[in-house]
Parts: sequence; C-alpha cells; structure tokens
Amino acid sequence: MKHLNKLFIAALMFAGITSQAQDTNNPWAVSFGANAVDTKISMLGNDNLLFEQLGVVQKNWNFFPSVSYLNISRSVGNNFSIGFIGSVNKIDKWVSPNPANTGGTKSDHSYLTTNPGNLSYYAADMVVKYSFQNALKSKWFDPSLHLGGGYTFLGDASAGTVNGGLGINFWITEQIGLQLQSSLKYGFDDNRVAHADVPTTMQHFAGIIYKFGGKDTDGDGIYDKDDACPETPGLAEFMGCPDTDGDGIADKDDSCPEVAGLKEFNGCPDTDGDGIIDNEDACPTEKGTKIMKGCPDADGDGVADKDDKCPTVKGDKANAGCPWPDTDGDSVVDKDDQCPTVAGTVANNGCPEVSDEAINKLNNYAKTILFNSGKSSFQAQTMPILEAITAILKEYPTSKFIIEGHTDSQGADALNQTLSEERAGAVKGYLIENGIDASRLTSAGFGESQPIDSNKTSKGRANNRRVEVKLVK
Repeated sequence: MKHLNKLFIAALMFAGITSQAQDTNNPWAVSFGANAVDTKISMLGNDNLLFEQLGVVQKNWNFFPSVSYLNISRSVGNNFSIGFIGSVNKIDKWVSPNPANTGGTKSDHSYLTTNPGNLSYYAADMVVKYSFQNALKSKWFDPSLHLGGGYTFLGDASAGTVNGGLGINFWITEQIGLQLQSSLKYGFDDNRVAHADVPTTMQHFAGIIYKFGGKDTDGDGIYDKDDACPETPGLAEFMGCPDTDGDGIADKDDSCPEVAGLKEFNGCPDTDGDGIIDNEDACPTEKGTKIMKGCPDADGDGVADKDDKCPTVKGDKANAGCPWPDTDGDSVVDKDDQCPTVAGTVANNGCPEVSDEAINKLNNYAKTILFNSGKSSFQAQTMPILEAITAILKEYPTSKFIIEGHTDSQGADALNQTLSEERAGAVKGYLIENGIDASRLTSAGFGESQPIDSNKTSKGRANNRRVEVKLVK
C-alpha cells in the first residue's frame, strides 16, 4: 500500500487539468465504489488470452473490502468524455497454469488458484468513453464503450497497459446513478514471471456516479446555458422563462404578462373579440370598431354610443351625437338658420327670400302713405298702411331695405329735397319703433329729381309725391 498516497495525489492533479464535459449540463462527473481484478484472463502470458469463466467470482476475482476506486471525468462533447481512474486492490487469488496438466486442454483442472501473499495492486488509468445514451434517446439507460491506457503497480512490479471495455450507467436522477464497468487491461510485456511481473487482467467496477458543475442561477431546474431567463425561475417549455398569466406565452414575449391573452395579440386579452386589445379598447366588454377605439356606434354617426346622447338616431358630433333641431322645418337646422322660427330657403341661410310680389305689395302700400301738407308727419288714415308694411318686413327678418322719398316739382328744389329726406326718414323711424332692426333699414330723399309722371297735371304730381320701398341686394 506504499503507493496509495501517490495514486490519489495523481488523481487529484489529473482532475485539475482535464477540461472535458460529462454532459452539456453538468460538466463534471465523479464515481467511486468497489473494484475486482481477475488474473485468469492471461495466465501470465499474453499469447492466448482466455475469455472463459469470466463470471466465476469466488474463484477468480480479487476484492478490496472498502471503497477502492475513484473516477473523475469531463467530456469533450459529442457524447465523448475523458477521465482518470485510480484504483487499489489486494491480489489474494492468483490464477496460473497447472504444472501437472500436460494435455494442453483448457478444462478447469488445467489451472491453479493460489494466494501470492496479498500482493498490493494500484492502477492509474486514463479513459476515453463514448456514451450511447443520446443515440438511444433514454433518460436513464446509458451504455458506453471506452478505450485508454495506464500504469499498474503489482507488488514491486509495474507495467503500462492498454485498456478497453464496456460500461453501463443507470441514472436514478438526472445527476445520480449506478455505474458498472469492465476493462481488459492488456500488459505490454509478454515475458512475465509469476508473482513478479504484471499480467494482463480484467478489472471490474461497481459504484455510484454523480454529475455536477452545471449552473442554474434561478433554481428552476434549467441550466443557465439553456435558460433564456437565467435569473428568473421559469418553465422548461419556455426555455426557463416564466409565464405568469399562464396563457402559453412567455413573459419576455408577452405584452400583458399579468393578464391571460391571445398569441395573435402578443399575450394581451381581447375580451369582446373585436380585434382590439383590452388595454387599447375604450369599451373592452362591448364589440366595437377600430375607428371608435373599440366602442360601438349603433347609428353610424361617428359618435361612440357611450358618448352619444342619441345613440339610435344619427346625429352630429358637435351636438353630442344628436341631430340638430329645425324649428321652422325649412331643412336648415337651427344652428345654421338665421331665421330659426321662420321657414326660409337653404340658399338664404334659412330665411325667406323677398319675392317680386312682396316688393310690389310694399310699394303699393308705400304709395298710399299720406303726409300732412308740406310736412313729414303722417295723416291718421295712413297708420294701417304703415302697420301692413311693418308686417311684411317682419316676414323677411334678414333682408335689408332702403326707404326712398320723392316730391313733385312745385316749390323750391331745396325745400323739396329736404322734405323728401324727412318723409323717407319718418317712414324708417316708424318701422324701427315697431320692431324692425335699424341695421336692416336706410333712407334717402331724391326731391323732385326722379318723377314717374308729369308734374303738369294734378294727377301726375300726386303720383310723383311718393315713398318707395326697395330691396337691398
């Protein structure tokens, strides 16, 4: 056992310099357990290796009654790993040819098993292993092939070996499993002396294997290298990212991570199914249109029902969705109707248009206005005429008129001019006093300058003494 300390120091040194990965998640693996050495395979010579009675444990296998091997490995990827195995044992079953046998057969009586005196056994081996687990798509069954080399110490003898064999790991969890492995360790020297040189042997291993080294910062069972959200616990189906609202969309891709929604809306809900997500929908529980920001507009007037005071009647935005009133029924709504209580025409902004008939009627009345002689005051019998003129003007509340005064040629021109102006002004004044807006009226006097008849006859002069009402266009 004098080489035991050397063996384990070498194992630790090798573990420190290897740089392979056990698998893509856990880069390191360590296994330990018991080993058995079978010397019968070579019978001290390597010319005719014997592969019979390999399972005769009691007769041929040498055991060390303790943990007797340590395997540390890291893989290179692509299902390959490289590792170091250090093992110890005691050889108390030495199989050699029976010197009494001269027949050359390989029957059981051709061999002798002796105790060489508890020979110490040490081995340091490097192993390259190929795993079939991924090829088999298994989570627990992990068969493998391995090849390598090493150095074996047997008592005072030592020799290099070329190793190869089979192994199986049975994974109980993702990181812990049971390991079984057998290796043929072929010695380099064919000329061996019993009890003095190192024979070709079979070495068997059985132990526990543990994978480690993978980093899982958030503890969600998904290693950081495969975790799209390494610092936030998540789910395997979302590469380690959480889905807080459980809508099947990872929070990192979810525009509404705390409310279950639909994939087509990046995880946001559309409660009313109108194609507008709830956080952009002014009416999330009522199906509406995009132009109305998700609200309905039953009457199609461009005012959402929630803001429409007349939701079933098409109206105007400026009137809260209600139609404007048209008090006089002239098809010009009151807000645009300059004469909202008097029916008019659209062309005249809802006001009535003064007809030629009305103008003639006005002038027929105006011609009968009687003034006191040489004055601008009205005779009593003229008042009904003035009232009739006032009533007609009130029918056209936006129309403008000019009141013209005329005289005959009798008297001085200057006096006639003044008198015509005063009489026109008197008619204007009466109309204003009786409800006609002053802004609608002007007056002018023309004296004797615009006769309509001959001033040579009394009838002609009477026609020339007149008041006329004209529409201002």
